[in-house]
Amino acid sequence: MIEQSTNQILLNTKKHFEILDGLRGVAAIAVVIFHFMEIAILDYSNNFIAHGYLAVDFFFCLSGFVIAYAYDTRAKHIGLKQFFKLRLIRLHPLVIIGSILGLLTFLLDPFSNLYAIYGFGKTALIFLSSIFLIPYPVVEERFFNLFNLNAPSWSLFWEYIANILYIIVLYKIGKKYLWILVLIAASIIIYVAINSTNLSGGWGGASFWDGGARVFYSFLAGMLVYRSNWIIKNKLGFVGISILLLLAFLTPYSKDFNWITEPVIVLIYFPLLVALGAGATLSPSIKKLCQLSGEISYPLYMTHYPFVWIFLTYVMTIKPDMSLLIWIIPISVIVLIAIAYLVMVMLDIPIRKYLKEKWLKTNT
Repeated sequence: MIEQSTNQILLNTKKHFEILDGLRGVAAIAVVIFHFMEIAILDYSNNFIAHGYLAVDFFFCLSGFVIAYAYDTRAKHIGLKQFFKLRLIRLHPLVIIGSILGLLTFLLDPFSNLYAIYGFGKTALIFLSSIFLIPYPVVEERFFNLFNLNAPSWSLFWEYIANILYIIVLYKIGKKYLWILVLIAASIIIYVAINSTNLSGGWGGASFWDGGARVFYSFLAGMLVYRSNWIIKNKLGFVGISILLLLAFLTPYSKDFNWITEPVIVLIYFPLLVALGAGATLSPSIKKLCQLSGEISYPLYMTHYPFVWIFLTYVMTIKPDMSLLIWIIPISVIVLIAIAYLVMVMLDIPIRKYLKEKWLKTNT
């Protein structure tokens, strides 16, 4: 049941949605596992988490909800400059940190020597394009990813585009026009799913505009969930909704039916999960777990892939047996979570604190 009056109170008091934070961490871990598994098992039909890439669409939907929730009532007052500062402080330190890690693994990968192929000049351009989020799909050995050092940066590129559009125009439009945009975006998602047979695109030069379609719909859908007060009160809790989220990623992969199942997940299921997560009751015993999950999600997302590149060249060169990979993958995921935590505590948080003190008049 959607309780409008209660929802409005929740939104007006700027409650922090800890369960949504926790879900972001669950999705980030799913992405990491998926990136290992798609290398270990090339046939997605045999991959237990073959739809892990849809976590990005969930991130976009969460982002639309959170940005609208945080800024709809104050975007007009803080202005463009302050908004851009706030978003740069929140997002860009890890873009740069991930790029540096990517450069190190590009240069020091023991199973490949890409620097010998691309040389100083092109490697420098690859690095600069990465830290400034300028798509530059030139590395054939890395499948012409938009960002050759840190593949997940493609979604940050589109996140920035969505944020720019939000502060320029989207926060001003009424719900009627938001609905029209959502319906247009939904039709584009359906077209992409039919044309590409799935919604996995956006990361490479050949599927560049698929990324725009994915962020266009999901970000707007998240905004619509907030503005329509679709906060569904429930007692599923963090664990229950996490299970529902994981079901999306664990949905069997079918080349014949992905063009149907994936739009259903993205168009309907993810906005529903955001509405459920915003309205779920959080057990005090796992509040800190949700907070930590949310805090580590972005560092994990932006630091894991440089090491996945090494895993890729290791698998291609050594061709290890699956009996070995079933140990390497879970251990690697745990190690990468630990690395992300250290990056968060030792670099990301201190850098953001410094930038807030230096750039902002207030810590808003």
